[in-house]
Amino acid sequence: MMPRILVLGSLNLDLVLHVPRMPVEGETLPSTASATLCGGKGANQAVACARMGAAVSMIGRVGDDPAGLMLRTALAEESIELAGVLATPNTASGVAVIFLTPDGQNRIVLVPGANAALSPGDVAAHDAAFADCALLLCQLEAPLETVAAAIERAHAVGKPVLLNPAPARALPSELLARTDYLIPNESEATLLTGIAVTDAASAAEAALKLRGQGAGHVIVTLGAGGILIADRDGCRHMPALPARVVDTTAAGDSFIGGFAAGLVEGLSVDDAARLGLAAARVCISRLGAQAALPYRAELSGLTEMIG
Repeated sequence: MMPRILVLGSLNLDLVLHVPRMPVEGETLPSTASATLCGGKGANQAVACARMGAAVSMIGRVGDDPAGLMLRTALAEESIELAGVLATPNTASGVAVIFLTPDGQNRIVLVPGANAALSPGDVAAHDAAFADCALLLCQLEAPLETVAAAIERAHAVGKPVLLNPAPARALPSELLARTDYLIPNESEATLLTGIAVTDAASAAEAALKLRGQGAGHVIVTLGAGGILIADRDGCRHMPALPARVVDTTAAGDSFIGGFAAGLVEGLSVDDAARLGLAAARVCISRLGAQAALPYRAELSGLTEMIG
């Protein structure tokens, strides 16, 4: 059987607004186009892992509304196991409003909705999923106490933890100490360490500080600058593959999907990272979040291009 990744996280309905530029304070700016898509960091990363060939289960919450049905259906179509994705009575599903400019950059406003109701009790109710998984994958669009409960449970049963600390927020040291793989972007690494991360050198400084706080492997994603890996073998930089940038919304999610799937297959950290970079290269060349996430077959030949 394929190793299973357990994802605990958010499910959102994404409202994408295409704008010629970001609006300034007090400005009303016309949108050139719009789309309603399935998203949420948890759901995106679950789909990203599944499309990379991993078996995936998810724990999360949606509302008892049409959006909730749409979000569950999208995951079911990817063969993601949904026993842990619960409908929350009298609550709307989470929503993200995404402003997207022609150069592929974005700004996001998030309404948590049912995601805020995901509780430590939901973690306890799905204890068997932790025993069955090869890796727990979390983000921070769910309540921190729930993420902490999931990490504690995975730690108790000897399962490795991958944490994407997004959206950025301060984290307790005991949580970092139980994180085997920490994957922040530049702004998240900056908030976690107080070090301004702008390039590979400053990313290395931040990553080493996070390792000093207990994180096992730290991978800082640097957008077009690639990634910086820090672990017991030291620091090393891997460049991003050249790409035509259309939409960067799910770039980090696609990297994490490739990396997590590679890990549970038994790839080394570096080879799993190469798989993640290849997935991100394909993802940013097309529009959308879940819709843009690539399938494993689309990455043929790309991993060999990354030194």
